[in-house]
This record gives sequence, structure tokens and C-alpha cells, in this order.
Amino acid sequence: MLDGNQTELYLSEQVVVLCTCALSLLGSSLIIFTYIIWSDLRTTPRKLLVYLSVSDWLSAVSYAFGVWSVFRSNSPECVAQGAISTFANTSSFFWTVAIAIYLYVFIVRSSQRVADSLVVFFHLVSWGVPLAITITAVCLNKIGYDASEVSVGWCWVRIEAPDRVLWMLLTGKIWEFLAYLTLPVLYILIKRHIHSAHAALSEYRPILANRPPSHSFSSMADMKLTLIPIIFIVLRIWSTVRFMLLLTKSPVRLNPVLVTLHGIGNTSQGAANCIMFVLFTQPIRERLCTALCCRFSTCRELQHSHGASQRLQPERESSIQREEDGTSRVRTDR
Repeated sequence: MLDGNQTELYLSEQVVVLCTCALSLLGSSLIIFTYIIWSDLRTTPRKLLVYLSVSDWLSAVSYAFGVWSVFRSNSPECVAQGAISTFANTSSFFWTVAIAIYLYVFIVRSSQRVADSLVVFFHLVSWGVPLAITITAVCLNKIGYDASEVSVGWCWVRIEAPDRVLWMLLTGKIWEFLAYLTLPVLYILIKRHIHSAHAALSEYRPILANRPPSHSFSSMADMKLTLIPIIFIVLRIWSTVRFMLLLTKSPVRLNPVLVTLHGIGNTSQGAANCIMFVLFTQPIRERLCTALCCRFSTCRELQHSHGASQRLQPERESSIQREEDGTSRVRTDR
């Protein structure tokens, strides 16, 4: 470790964090891509997941740039990277809570109209509040080089700012703490309601067993959105631990294992969401496999037809040559 408050960022930590950034970038892009190309999957909960994926996409790009650059000063690039990551990271907190609120109103309160009416409010809060906080922090010269005190190579709140703990709270941690308190409550209420509904319908299951599940695929995808809070807490807890250690001035926050876990957690939400809601969601997985297989088959057919044409070309040339030879012999006989 370096002297003072600086945290040495090892090459292995950089490689790991850059890999998770790449996976999150790919995962977020895949969520957005599947939403665009398949219109029947465009439910409101999945639309909210797309907005969360946009935030995760921006976070992955900005974090990767910060880890790759390894800033050592308050350069304009460092400030820009810190501002983008602050906005995207805070926006991700808000969208995660917004999804839980939507599901609570939609499932527990059984009011799709009220749930859909909240989407405009979600946009105003989830984009507007992070943007206002980020602009204020940049204007007050609070964003910049933080020596990886509570980051992993990227820029955040300036290390020399006397009120840096306050700005760490305003630019992320306070919203993270609120998410920790809000998400489990909403998640438990949603799961209890689903369990109660299943129990109430248990006596009708023999009658409904042969009924075709008309909305089974979309319902399955929507229900899996309830796992977002769990993913959020598991991934973000390492960042919170390092922040708490900073408040107690504990040198444990500089531990390479904890720093690596922090880097993986902060940059993996896009990848985790993709695994859960694309790769582990049967209808989307089957469509992706079908699309890839069709593309592969088309490529093979094109290669086969191209190879066949190449094989026919020498045969045509030899046939033409034989005809020319036959013609020349006839002329000679004459």
C-alpha cells in the first residue's frame, strides 16, 4: 500500500474490474437489444429494467475508463469520468427502487393503472435528482481524484475536500442506504402476496392445470424482476463496508481482497441482470438460441453454396476446354 490515504491498485485488480465492466456492458446492451427487437416483451416492468440497464451501461463505461486510466490528479478527464459515474450510479439506485415500487403497486395493490401512472414520476426522480446532484457537485468543485479511498481506480469525491464524507453521502451513499432499507421491505411484501395468492388458488389447480398459460412467459419475466433487490444488495454491500471503514479510519478498507470485491460488485449489476432476466428467462433464451442457430445455419448454407459454385467452376472450364479441343480436331480433319 502507498503512504497516506492512497490505495495501491494492483494490475490483477485492474484486470478483474475491467473484465466485469466488459461483462456488464455486454449484459446491459443485451437487455436493451432484446427489448428493442421483440415487441411482445415490452412490458412496463421490463421497460423499467431497460432504464436501469442504461444507467448500468453508463456506469460500466465510466468505471472502465477510470480503472484503465488510473488517474493521479484532478484532471479534466478525471472530473468528467467522476461526474458520469456519479450520475449513472445514483440513477441506478433510483431505478432499482422504482422497479420495486412499481411491482409492489402492480402486484400487491393490484392496480396497473396507478403503477403505470408512476412511470413519469420515476423518470423525473431517477434522472432528475442524480443530474441535479452531479451538476451541483461539479460546480462546487467536489468531483475529482479520490485516491481510491472508497473507489477502485475511478474518480469520485475529491480526497482533499474537507467535507468529502458529506458529499460521498449526497452523491451516492445516502441513496444506497435508503435502498437497503426500502428494497427488502417491498421485496418481502411482494413475495408474501404472491405466496398467499398461490395458496388461495391451490384448490383450483386441478381445474386450471390443463388451461393454456396465455401470459406465462411475460408473467415469469415480471416475477423475476423481484430478484433485482437481492442482486443489488449482494453486489453493493462491499462498497458500503469500505465506506463504513473509512468513517472509522480503519486501514482494513485498503485490503486488496476487499478492494477487489468492491470493484466487482460496483461494476457487475448489468451482467447480473442479464444473466437473470435474459439467459435464465426461458422465452428470451430460446429466442436468442434460435436466432443464433438460424444465423449459423444461414452462414453454413452460404458457405456451402459458395463452395459448390467454386467446385462447379473448374468443371465448366474443363467442359468448355473439351468442346474447344473437339472443335479444333474437327477443323484439322477437314
